[in-house]
Amino acid sequence: MTPPLPRTDRGRLLLVLALATLVTLFTATVPLLRDWFDLRVYYGSIDTWVHHGGRVYDYRVPGTTYGFTYPPFAAVAMAPMALLGLHTAIAAALLLNLAALAAVLRLLAGPDWRRHGWFGWALTACLLALFEPLRDTFSFGQVNLLLLALVLTDATLLATGRGRLAGVGIGLAAAIKLTPALFIGLLLVAGRWRAAAVATAVAGGATALAAQVDPDASRFYWTEALWDTDRVGRLGYVSNQSVQGILARLGEPDRAVWAVAVLLILGVWAVRTRRAVAAGEWTAAFALTGLAACLVSPITWVHHLVWLLPSFAVLVRAGRPRVAGALYAVLCTSVVWLWFDDASGVDGFLGSNAYAWITLGLLLWLPVGQFCPALRTGSRSTSTTTAAPVPAAPAISPASVQTDPCSSGTAAATAGGVVAAGRASVRGAPSEPTASTLPADRKPQSSSERASSYTADPPPS
Repeated sequence: MTPPLPRTDRGRLLLVLALATLVTLFTATVPLLRDWFDLRVYYGSIDTWVHHGGRVYDYRVPGTTYGFTYPPFAAVAMAPMALLGLHTAIAAALLLNLAALAAVLRLLAGPDWRRHGWFGWALTACLLALFEPLRDTFSFGQVNLLLLALVLTDATLLATGRGRLAGVGIGLAAAIKLTPALFIGLLLVAGRWRAAAVATAVAGGATALAAQVDPDASRFYWTEALWDTDRVGRLGYVSNQSVQGILARLGEPDRAVWAVAVLLILGVWAVRTRRAVAAGEWTAAFALTGLAACLVSPITWVHHLVWLLPSFAVLVRAGRPRVAGALYAVLCTSVVWLWFDDASGVDGFLGSNAYAWITLGLLLWLPVGQFCPALRTGSRSTSTTTAAPVPAAPAISPASVQTDPCSSGTAAATAGGVVAAGRASVRGAPSEPTASTLPADRKPQSSSERASSYTADPPPS
């Protein structure tokens, strides 16, 4: 049974301060700082391209083989960094990621986001700070939160009957990184032809713009860099939580096995996504697509798993806060890094792929068609139950035109489940750093050596 939350402002403030202290201790002792490694890649590549006349794909991080691996439009979008110093660019990236996170939470919480109050959002902020994919996104200076915000904007437009405007966000995201292109597939599966056409046109137009700006870089990317997976990192590196990563750690090099697994995953995704769309559950449909994209991409580093956030929203609003809390807690622990050096044996097979198993499990069993009527798109609530007076931690809900939950019990269960996730993650966290992120076979010692291999998602080859 979940202990009751404090009902006075003083009690709530003390709880938030206590959680913030625990989160600070956790983040100061368990995770390793990534030293904005990916942002340094972006910055160095743009600097080489704009100020030194080199190709954006020529740059390599000193002492490594890692360079820029995103499509050319990503370089065009990042070109303003050439006007900034490195430290200013880092500060700007932090602010952009904070803004993107706020947008993601706002989009997932739906139109009733105000009812959670400062207490609910403070609890949510503490718990999000524990989430390993989110920690790494900020520490690497990654762009996935920005892409998630773009994609969820389209989800909200579709869910609120403004589908004529949908597709732009997905198109831009797909032009910056290839993995979000699967969301165009979602629009096709859902029969949203106009939105799919808009997304395709935006992605194509952005790609054409990049080719106009730098034809040589575009030719090099689409004919050479795109197919060179060595630029991205080792497939068997423990941070790769995709199906390809699982197979690589098993020592299975056969691409045919991976292709069959991808086809099976896409089949499950298509069936479940169609069911979600038929039920009017656009957040569930987008959540399933994010899960499938993480699994089928040849490389899905841990920080790419911010695409799982919509799935936790779906679980909570479907009345599964305990399941959401348990899975969320695992994703806060950095547990996969215990098998950094050796992923052999049954324990290595299960433990080193823990995040991939969670992603696969969510794809197979994420509740679809089980939301209460008040939470379905376009439905109207008939409940007259008064909401509980204690603000719940934001039950990140499907974007919907509906503002009321089925009952006050739903809000209370949501708060209990989210807080339980935070307690579990803090209790279960190891007391020593569990991982390095340098894609080498030794443990790094300096902060600059703690950075991971470059993290762009290559497309299937």
